[in-house]
Amino acid sequence: MSLKKATLFIIIILIIDQISKFYIKTNFILGEEVKVFDWFRILFVENEGMAWGAKIPGEYGKLTLTLFRLVAICGIGYWLWDSVRKKNSRILVISVALIFAGAFGNIIDSVFYGLIFNDSHNQIASFLPEAGTYGSLFHGKVVDMLYFPLWSGYLPEWIPIWGGQYFTFFEPVFNIADSAITIGVILLIIFNKKAFPKEEKKSENI
Repeated sequence: MSLKKATLFIIIILIIDQISKFYIKTNFILGEEVKVFDWFRILFVENEGMAWGAKIPGEYGKLTLTLFRLVAICGIGYWLWDSVRKKNSRILVISVALIFAGAFGNIIDSVFYGLIFNDSHNQIASFLPEAGTYGSLFHGKVVDMLYFPLWSGYLPEWIPIWGGQYFTFFEPVFNIADSAITIGVILLIIFNKKAFPKEEKKSENI
């Protein structure tokens, strides 16, 4: 895959990701939920931290996380460029492009959303509001909305530690960008041998 095709692929993912986030942010109140199926719902949540809602504690935790993401995206971008330059396998280029697009999509939220939207608590947020925004540069919140509660119920008592507790599978709420990262990583795991082919060892002359 050429760099031009990989770039177009990334742009398409970014557009879909940002349109979905923009729609949710400007049409849903934080915590609002729409049931599509029993196992799939649109649920608006905002993530201030990393995956699974984890946060870096401290006054500068959010800033540190965003700056780390910016450094990481530079590394992923170089990996993509280098993979194309070396004419590595198509599956590797596609996987890295997915990871890059997903990481970049969430970085847009973290860097800019605090500057362009107001708060979503008990109200529908406005784009570029006159009354002020909810954050500052590098302090935006990532918009999540895809929720797949495939099963909910009480676990059997015989299960260690969690037995008898109410459990939901799959509980995390995520977005298109997260999906792109996950798919990219899964492709690298499944097609590991194609993505990272080992050079055939040359037989030594006796």
